[in-house]
Amino acid sequence: MPLRRHHKWMIGCASSIVVIALIVIGILLNGIIVKQSVDYANLNNKINELQADTQSKLNELTENLMETKTSVAESQEEISLLKASAGEDFSGIIENSVKGVVTIKTEVGQGTGFLITDDGYIVTNAHVLVGGHSITAITSEQNSINAELIGYDGELDIALLKISGDYEHLTMGDSDEIQIGEKVIAIGNPLGLQFSVSQGIISGVHREVINDIPAYIQTDAALNPGNSGGPLIDIEGKVIGINNFKLSDSESLGFALESNYIKSAVNNIAEEELSQMLI
Repeated sequence: MPLRRHHKWMIGCASSIVVIALIVIGILLNGIIVKQSVDYANLNNKINELQADTQSKLNELTENLMETKTSVAESQEEISLLKASAGEDFSGIIENSVKGVVTIKTEVGQGTGFLITDDGYIVTNAHVLVGGHSITAITSEQNSINAELIGYDGELDIALLKISGDYEHLTMGDSDEIQIGEKVIAIGNPLGLQFSVSQGIISGVHREVINDIPAYIQTDAALNPGNSGGPLIDIEGKVIGINNFKLSDSESLGFALESNYIKSAVNNIAEEELSQMLI
């Protein structure tokens, strides 16, 4: 039976409603999808920002920890130096320094010397060797080793010796940086008492004691016969002078040749010996 007009109209309206509904639903779904995409993108951005911020804070924390660690290490070193400068604890410096000190013996006397290289070069006072023909170096471990005279500087009273073997040596400091009032220790063999230690302060620098050379440290650290050629050591364990002599008619008035003059003398001796070997 053919549809009547109003039936066609009703079917057309229903179809239109369905189409409109589908369009509306499509629009709504599309809007929801778009919104979710935007929200998801925003969320990703926030996560990335949080991650970047977190990483930045972690980096900052790591740097702070490293700085704190470095600061603690520096503080501990400063505390050790302060303790040493206050006279509370020179023991660690003495223990390490004694390993680089030797007794120097000849047939006619004895003095002190100290190693300046790990392969056995020794510095002492030239006057310690006067009158002797054979030289023996005795280490802190009581090993006696024949020493060879490489050369000497009579004006500065410096002699350079060489022994065979490997050793712990002392480090030379910069005597231009020393200050009056600094605490120092002298290591030597006064009156045959091996590896004795005395403590004092620097009373003066660049003294013109002999030869009109402003090259001597004045110290009240006790120096006696046998100390000659031994090191004068600062609170960092560096050699700032070589103990030469004390004034016989006074107490607590000793003198040490400054380390920069020692280095110059040793270099000149070594260069002269090398030039003679090449000729």
